[in-house]
Amino acid sequence: MRAIVVTDQAAGTAGMTLVERPEPEPATNDAVVEVHASGFVPTELAWPSTWTDRANRDRTPSIPGHELAGVVTALGYGTTGVSVGQRVFGLTDWHRDGTLAEYVAVEARNLAPLPGDVDFTVGASLPISGLTAWQGLFEHGRLQSGQSVLVHGAAGSVGSMVTQLAREFGAYVIGTGRAADRQKTLDFGAREFVDLENGALEDVGGVDLVFDVIGGDVQKRSASLVRAGGTLVSIVGPPEARPANGLAVDFVVEADRAQLREVVRRVRDGRLRTNIGNVSALDQAVAAFNPTERIKGKTIINVHP
Repeated sequence: MRAIVVTDQAAGTAGMTLVERPEPEPATNDAVVEVHASGFVPTELAWPSTWTDRANRDRTPSIPGHELAGVVTALGYGTTGVSVGQRVFGLTDWHRDGTLAEYVAVEARNLAPLPGDVDFTVGASLPISGLTAWQGLFEHGRLQSGQSVLVHGAAGSVGSMVTQLAREFGAYVIGTGRAADRQKTLDFGAREFVDLENGALEDVGGVDLVFDVIGGDVQKRSASLVRAGGTLVSIVGPPEARPANGLAVDFVVEADRAQLREVVRRVRDGRLRTNIGNVSALDQAVAAFNPTERIKGKTIINVHP
């Protein structure tokens, strides 16, 4: 099969190459999926799991990409919950070869049914963004209707999901980003926008929940905005500053079939819009991961169009 592999961590996305690899064999409780579309997060190349296994042994050349939509072609021993020929989407294990390939072996429990009226490209854009937003807001942020949420990077693939889900849940959403992101952020449902390059973040006042995808100085300044009993949720590592009278939580997104069903149901009925910035074929993937200009939204690779 054709696959994108990485061997040199220092090379970043420039070190990605398209090669021929053996098709994967399903282990116990695995499904092999013919990948129709794959999502990719550039920060994957900084994750230890891209380069080593759980015992910290080198596992290169490794196949990146952990989001997929496709069709099940084979099942491992004891595999239940999915069937051969079924359309699925989901999030694969961080320490295993990923989805920038024509086929991938993935634990069946990490997959959910993809309805026939949802395009594979859309399906592949949902797992990381949708699950990160869902888990950050509802599991870790304990969002309640009527609360206020400050969403950093609100025009991005994760931030736009956070904005929409929080708005649907009855929250007052304030989005941040670059000046050029204002209208997009408001279109996704934010009630206010803060230009992080030219505006005063502190003018936001107190909020119940900060959802941070940026880190650094922005995160530090945000901690002081969290009201008593509120939460700062980070997906970029442990917060360097903590709210004086609230919680600071960092987490790594996990696959969850029930939550994937919730996300795709909202896409089908129009409550949730995807944020896809670029779609490329597998043989153009390396160029797509090294763009000459800023891509606004998620990059999706159509593997089997």
